[in-house]
Amino acid sequence: MKNLKVYLNAGVPVLVWGPPGVGKTASVMALAKQLGLPIEVIIASIREPSDFLGLPVHDSSSRSTRFDPPSWAVRLAQAGRGILFIDEINTAPPAVQAALLRVVLERAVGELQLPDGVKMIAAANPPELSAGGWELSPPLANRFAHIRWELNPAEWVAEFPSYWGNPPQINVPEPVWAQARTLIAAFIRVRPELLLQVPQHPQQLSQAWPSPRSWDNASRMLACILQEGQPPYEALDFIISCVGEGAAIEFATWIRDIDLPDPETILSDPDKTPIPHRSDQVYAVLIALATRATDTEARWHAAWRYIIRCAETHGYDVAAIAARNLARARQPNWQPPAEIRAFLPVLKEAGLVQ
Repeated sequence: MKNLKVYLNAGVPVLVWGPPGVGKTASVMALAKQLGLPIEVIIASIREPSDFLGLPVHDSSSRSTRFDPPSWAVRLAQAGRGILFIDEINTAPPAVQAALLRVVLERAVGELQLPDGVKMIAAANPPELSAGGWELSPPLANRFAHIRWELNPAEWVAEFPSYWGNPPQINVPEPVWAQARTLIAAFIRVRPELLLQVPQHPQQLSQAWPSPRSWDNASRMLACILQEGQPPYEALDFIISCVGEGAAIEFATWIRDIDLPDPETILSDPDKTPIPHRSDQVYAVLIALATRATDTEARWHAAWRYIIRCAETHGYDVAAIAARNLARARQPNWQPPAEIRAFLPVLKEAGLVQ
């Protein structure tokens, strides 16, 4: 995401290549929100050339034909700035790619000129993984800077429990879904190679397999099971349907053995609640604790006391993400506890303290 900002600042159209399900679209949407920019998402595969060349309209008064721009272009022009995100660009047929040439190079949509404040990002799956994909035409490909999407499991594990600070609403209370996300993130921390496993056999590509997107879906299914009061491993069949049998069985096996203490028990007595023996248990319970302890200052301070105890036993790296999430939740009138000093390097790196 940091690299994308450089291309936006330079005004250079950029094309992001990466396998499906790794979060390209979600990251661009999050970047637009972070920068406060309006964004228009165009799925290239379902568009026609007129969506970029403009629709011909006869003007009887001047006895001429003008090309009216589509609504997405009008909205960007009226805003004067924003991001035009062309998703799945290599699924666009040649005629649509030809129509895109003028948009990308001249910033023209029909007879409308997009302002310089509108930046362009495109995304594409590798040709072998594209649904009905086409090779990009050389003129269109040459108009973009090309970068490869690098999936970092550690970054995903750090952000998924909080859903990058912006979880959408689903039909499950957010605390329950946050618990499900925490469990999956803790598992991926132990088995990072299972975050993304693109099948090698073409027939398997049309079935369930692990990716950030499919683990997101699995977390929603797990949240529904947790809301019903059932143990997490009861969600096995649902998780199999999202990420495939192998990864789901490994998750279910891991979840049976993790045996986490209740965060509410910890918050009621943070100085005496036992500390788990395994680092993956510590990680999972601290992330859950950081999610639960944000409603009052007293609970916030209690969480800090338990976090520092765990850090002193298992190392500060295990507790770093929970400390960062807890620091983000601080209200302006809450006094920072003394325990926060131990995590100052982590909090400075995250931009949470000066």
